[in-house]
Amino acid sequence: MFDIELAKKASNNLKTLRGKNPLIHNITNFVVMNYTANALLACGASPVMAHAAEEVEEMVSFAGALVLNIGTLTPPWIDSMLKAGKRANELNIPVVLDPVGSGATKLRTTSAKRLIDELDIGVVRGNASEVLSLAHEDSLTKGVDAVHSVDEAADAAIQLARELDTTIAITGEVDLVTYGGRILMVHNGHPLMGSVTGTGCTATAIIGAFLAVDREPVVATTTALAYFGLAGEKGAIDAKGPGSFQMAILDALYTIDEKQMEEGVRIQS
Repeated sequence: MFDIELAKKASNNLKTLRGKNPLIHNITNFVVMNYTANALLACGASPVMAHAAEEVEEMVSFAGALVLNIGTLTPPWIDSMLKAGKRANELNIPVVLDPVGSGATKLRTTSAKRLIDELDIGVVRGNASEVLSLAHEDSLTKGVDAVHSVDEAADAAIQLARELDTTIAITGEVDLVTYGGRILMVHNGHPLMGSVTGTGCTATAIIGAFLAVDREPVVATTTALAYFGLAGEKGAIDAKGPGSFQMAILDALYTIDEKQMEEGVRIQS
């Protein structure tokens, strides 16, 4: 049922990531900045959180990937994202977009679509409602939380991936990753992950880290999500609730080894 070769690829990606320690440039939201930086450190990457328009073009030139996240959105931040994204495109540095809350407000939806229109985005990672909002004008979200299931958004994601020529990832109970008609499902994860703010944003940041070492976006995204989901499973073993679970995920990201990756990830192709 699960793809053995992709499990081996996941293990190899983690090994390469820890060996190369790539810089991941994040223009992300205030809510998750500290946690996602720690998660990137735990998995073996080197994070930088830089959003000033005066430096983003210079900063991204040193990076292995650029992660854009509109969680605490302001128009000047979009300007910085566009500057950084265009420079990343010039340098062939992969760009990941997290359209947090797209569909909840006009500002969020139009900003996400503008980034997609003006930049070459390698991966878009969102919940089902956010992805639907990019495909359908009348789809609304409840704040930044999903009100739709992955299954409900699957067809829209497949079509959107074709239209935009990009990889689309929908995270939920089972994650869906699609590009060019190819569909991969990630069965790793734990229900407690929905009780901690920023897990989706952290998943996006880790996708950026994997993209820095694997330039096949659909595979990098799938293996990154499997790794993060596996960390959730391991972190939940001794966690007493959301607080200890949040810290346990960081520990799991740090302690999971290549053998555990190959044996533990569950990717369906």
